[in-house]
Amino acid sequence: MPRFVRALCAACIAAAALAPRAHAQSLLDRPPNFSGGWVGTGGQLYFNFMHRFIASDAPLRKVTNFPTFTMAAGLPMRTLAGFHYSTNSTLAPGYPNEWEFFLRHALVQQDRGAPADLVGQVAYNLASKGVDGEVTVARRQGPLRLVAAGRVLADADSAGERRFAVGGGATFRVSRFFALAADVSQLTELREEEKMAWSAGVHLAIPTTPHTLSIQATNTNTYTLQGLSVGDDVVRYGFEFTIPLTLSRWFGSRGGAAAAPAPPPPPASAASAAGAAAANGRVVKAGMRNLAFVPGRIEIEAGTTVEWTNNDPLAHTVTAADRSFDSGLIGSGQTWRHTFTQPGTYDYTCTPHPFMKGTVVVK
Repeated sequence: MPRFVRALCAACIAAAALAPRAHAQSLLDRPPNFSGGWVGTGGQLYFNFMHRFIASDAPLRKVTNFPTFTMAAGLPMRTLAGFHYSTNSTLAPGYPNEWEFFLRHALVQQDRGAPADLVGQVAYNLASKGVDGEVTVARRQGPLRLVAAGRVLADADSAGERRFAVGGGATFRVSRFFALAADVSQLTELREEEKMAWSAGVHLAIPTTPHTLSIQATNTNTYTLQGLSVGDDVVRYGFEFTIPLTLSRWFGSRGGAAAAPAPPPPPASAASAAGAAAANGRVVKAGMRNLAFVPGRIEIEAGTTVEWTNNDPLAHTVTAADRSFDSGLIGSGQTWRHTFTQPGTYDYTCTPHPFMKGTVVVK
């Protein structure tokens, strides 16, 4: 691995370890040939393995592989930095190994109250020796998430020239652990043998784990902006598997009350009646997604009820640091409520995953 790549990895690990929590994203939220505006979760490293292949006809029936490895780190301010590395690129003659270094930033996010996600990315591709860019707009509406993107690409054949691509796609959540996805994109000016790029996939979340898996078909090659924008006549089949690594599992968790076993969960009636006399009728929605509380900080007035929904395939808890409230285990897709009647600052965590932390400020 080049020296500057090792230095970049070390910098990403150090920054990720200090990053605050932010919204993350699984494969169930993005089609195979689009990032979907994924910016990761602060304090997490990501290793994605995307493998596409073709098989020749008889009698050889030779399998040719097109793997792409992704390493990235969730940084502060809703930012993701990392690189894609493919061992079998067709982008530039004599350059089979393709590197793309990227920085992706979410300007606004739907989970934070915006009408849609708006994300920008800038990347440098060593094979094309140029800077590429992408702007993504995405919106979730019930089980459907729509994605549209525009790309500006360096021309690998003509130094200094630019190419442009546009496209869109969608994912449809059939269930909490299963989604269907598809997308299309096209360069504004196609050359000989270039085709519209497309992909389709079946995306799965693996229950009780943070991992997701995509089984897909496409006519594109590598998982870089250049590789995802150009299609051909050959259909490639493959998969992508995600491995998020939460650094605070090993660093930064200081134990304490949050790491102690949780007491038996209170009856649902007790949680909802915990201050009914002072309740103002207001309900604030929050949740857990990709091993993080979203949002991580909630400011409310006394008498407000906070409703947490578990959007992860893993069970979580909402457990106060001072043990003033405890949800017990909240299964995937389940919801738990608590009414805050007294002003103060309430820190809470997830008992099985103590690196997940949140705060409610009651005024």
